[in-house]
Amino acid sequence: MAYTQNGDPPNYNYMLDQNRPQPSYPGIQAAQGQPYYIPQQILHTPAPNLVQTVPSQSRNVSSSKSKKLCFRGSGGSAIIVTLLVLAVGFGVRYGPSLFNFAKKEQITDTCPASKVVCDGKKDCSQGSDESVCVQFGKGNELLVKTSKTESFLPVCSKGWTKSIGDQTCKQLGFKESFENGIVQTSSSTVQSVNNSQFSNTIQGSVVSSQQCPDKNVVSLRCNDCGRPPTSGKIIGGATAAQGQWPWQASLHFMRSHTCGGSLVAPNFILTAAHCFPSDTAGMQEISNWRVFVGIVSQGNLPNPIYLKQIILHENYKSATHDNDIALLKLETSVNQINPICLPVTGQTFPTGMSCWTTGFGATTQGGRGSTTLMEVAVNLIEQSTCNKPTSYDGAITGNMQCAGDLAGGRDSCQGDSGGPMVCKADDQRWYLTGVTSWGIGCGKKNLPGVYAKVERFLPWIHSRMQMVQQ
Repeated sequence: MAYTQNGDPPNYNYMLDQNRPQPSYPGIQAAQGQPYYIPQQILHTPAPNLVQTVPSQSRNVSSSKSKKLCFRGSGGSAIIVTLLVLAVGFGVRYGPSLFNFAKKEQITDTCPASKVVCDGKKDCSQGSDESVCVQFGKGNELLVKTSKTESFLPVCSKGWTKSIGDQTCKQLGFKESFENGIVQTSSSTVQSVNNSQFSNTIQGSVVSSQQCPDKNVVSLRCNDCGRPPTSGKIIGGATAAQGQWPWQASLHFMRSHTCGGSLVAPNFILTAAHCFPSDTAGMQEISNWRVFVGIVSQGNLPNPIYLKQIILHENYKSATHDNDIALLKLETSVNQINPICLPVTGQTFPTGMSCWTTGFGATTQGGRGSTTLMEVAVNLIEQSTCNKPTSYDGAITGNMQCAGDLAGGRDSCQGDSGGPMVCKADDQRWYLTGVTSWGIGCGKKNLPGVYAKVERFLPWIHSRMQMVQQ
C-alpha cells in the first residue's frame, strides 16, 4: 500500500530489507530452498530478508511497477539474492500464457466434434462443455442456459427446494447453498425444474417454459460472503484490524510472501496470473507454495494451507498484462473464514466510488514490504481517463480497472499483487471488484493502480471452479 506521493521514481530493479525476520511456519520444518540465479543485476549482500523485483520501463512511461514481492532470509548467514527483470513488451507482468491445472504439466481439454454444450452430459475430457451454463444476475437471480434455449434464463421457483440449491452450488464448486430465495423477473420465458427428476447438473434438469406463477424465480447464494465480523469506521492508509478483511490471503513461495489473494469459496483463492511465471524455477510447482488466509501479521502465522492446483488464465499476456488472473484450489477447505463475494453478471460500480484495497506490500515506492496487513481507500477511475496520453496512453483494456487517486498518494504497491480491491454494494456486502495487477511507480500522479476487472472474468472463474471440482 502506498499512501503518499514520493516524486519521480528511483531507477531501481530490486529492493532489500535486512531487518525482516524469516516467517515461522507452525508444524513445518524450515524449507531449505536454494536461491535461483539470473545473469542480470545480481546483488550480493549479507543476510537480506526482502527482495522486490521491478521490471524494466514500458513504452513511453517510466519505471513500470511489479506488485510482486518476496521476503527471504536464512538464519543470519550470507545469501546471494537474485532479481528477475524481464523487458518483454510492456515489461511489467511476467507469467505464462498457459492453461496449467497443476504443477508444470499442461492438461488439455479435448472435445469430440459431436459435443453438445449445456445438455447436462459431459462430452469434453475436462467438462468444459458443461461449465459455462450457469450465471447469477441482479439480486443473485439464478440464470441457466441449456442446449435447447442457448440463452441464459431465470429458473422458476415452483418446485425449487434447498436440496436442488445445494446440488447446484456443489456443481459450481461450492460446498452447499447458503440462501435460497425468490425474486421477480420480467422475462417472458423461464426454466422450469422437476425436482423429482433432478440430474447432477441444473442445466440437465430444466426445460424452458412460459408458465411461472407470479413470475417468481430463484435467487441463489452459494456462500455467506462479504460480511466481515469486524465493522466500524476505517481510516485510509492504516493497519487493518483483525477480521476487517478476513478473505485476504498471503501467498508464500519458498517461505516468502510473494503475492496476495482473495478467498472466494472455501477451497478457492483468486489471485493474479503474473505471480506464477513459467520461466522462473519452481514457481508453478504447487509444493513450493503455502497459503495463509485471514492473517493481519506476517509475524504471527497459523498453520499453512497447501495448494492442490494452480489454474492460470490461458489468455494471460505478460506483454500487455491482459487477463492477469488465476485461480488456486486449496488442498483443504477454509470453512471458518468469511469469503469475499464475487460480483454477479452485469454488476458494476460507478466511477468515483470509493473502494478498498489491502495487502502486505510496500507502503512507499522503493520502501520495504509491510509485516502487517494494510488498507487504503481508492477511487474507481474511468477507463478513458486512464488511457489518456498523460496516464497509461491506451494500455488499459476492457479487462482492467484503474483505481486510486489521480493526484497521487493512494495506491497498491509491490507485494500487493493478486490481492483484493473490494467495493460495498447496496446489500451491505463487499464484492471483489478487482485483482491487483500492475501500474507505473507507486502512488504517482496520473498513474493509479491497475486491477483485473473481476466482473469480466466471471464465466472463466465459475467454469474453472466447476471443471476442477469434478
